[in-house]
Amino acid sequence: MEPDTSSRRPADMTERAEKGLLPAGLQDVLPPLAAHESAVVERLIACFQAQGYERVKPPLLEFEEALLTGAGAAVASQTFRLMDPVSQRMMGLRADMTPQVARIATTRLKKAPRPLRLCYGGQVLQVRGSQLRPERQFAQAGIELIGAPQETADAEAVLLAIEALTAIGVPELSVDLNTPPLVGALAGELGLAVPQVAELRLALDRKDAAAVRELAGKHDPLFQALLRTAGPADKALSALAALDLPPAAAAELARLAEVAALVRDAAPQARLTVDPVEHRGFEYQTGISFILFARGVRGELGRGGRYEASGPNGERESSTGFTLYLDSVLRALPPPAPAQRIFLPFGTASDEGRRLRAEGWTTVAGLAAVPDPQKEARRLGCSHCLADGAIAETKD
Repeated sequence: MEPDTSSRRPADMTERAEKGLLPAGLQDVLPPLAAHESAVVERLIACFQAQGYERVKPPLLEFEEALLTGAGAAVASQTFRLMDPVSQRMMGLRADMTPQVARIATTRLKKAPRPLRLCYGGQVLQVRGSQLRPERQFAQAGIELIGAPQETADAEAVLLAIEALTAIGVPELSVDLNTPPLVGALAGELGLAVPQVAELRLALDRKDAAAVRELAGKHDPLFQALLRTAGPADKALSALAALDLPPAAAAELARLAEVAALVRDAAPQARLTVDPVEHRGFEYQTGISFILFARGVRGELGRGGRYEASGPNGERESSTGFTLYLDSVLRALPPPAPAQRIFLPFGTASDEGRRLRAEGWTTVAGLAAVPDPQKEARRLGCSHCLADGAIAETKD
């Protein structure tokens, strides 16, 4: 008599289903999207390399003290940590690649001529997703321009981001230019207390005019004027130029105007906006920064800006760069075109397959004889079938 296993079937099914589950924010990327993402990354890297940026490949894991210093401190709360069983030291799994590239520049490549141009592409993992980006693992591609303090370097980073995204087919690009140090510089010259400045930054980020009024006190008219200037670049820069600002704050805005002019001259097709008081996500930025958007696409395509690349002995290099988020970038692109797949019936000569692949076909070889090669081609997702040496389109 066969044992009754029916009582175990629901549990078995539940166990199998649980094995297919993934943690929130993580997903399997299936064909053809996995190949599409890889191809887009390589096209972006090719754009970067064409302008002199050399590719580097940092490790997924680093010792915590190296990964989370300097620019890396800004992503400390987003970094997974684990113990290295070999050294017994804490390690971090990268949440962003910029700090790693800055470390490479200031250690392994510290004697390389400046400005140093580096580019990268790879996966990152973050502790939490956000409302606009629930994904916790995603691909990044970007560049770092190390040891270049000039406004022309800021403009180069913005223009390369525009050129690369345009080259892969992202339509209706918009670039929002920011000056994260402006509020701190202005508040310092006005004599505001440090805790007050932190709260004021939050209120400005939220565009909360009432909170700004309460925190800024007698300086409220100036901060309200800054808040109102956010918008299209020409209008915003004209309004900012009319403000009576202390020297340090005025210098920040002068640099912003210079970079905006350089970008506008070289890429008039890109929509430029300015938000002089935006600070969220720019915690380690020290100068002109920017965010990239595409009309109708959820989330930022990427962001970048000026920062200090810190060396192991405390040396600092003024640098700039940007990171593109491939999950958002792919949402701005049309889906990949179906591959031209051709089924090669069992017994097809190897030379025939090589010839077709050289012509651009993706070949799928039959591993056993079948009575109807056309039907087998359709079953395997092939648009064409090789029949008696001729290419035939598969038909339903």
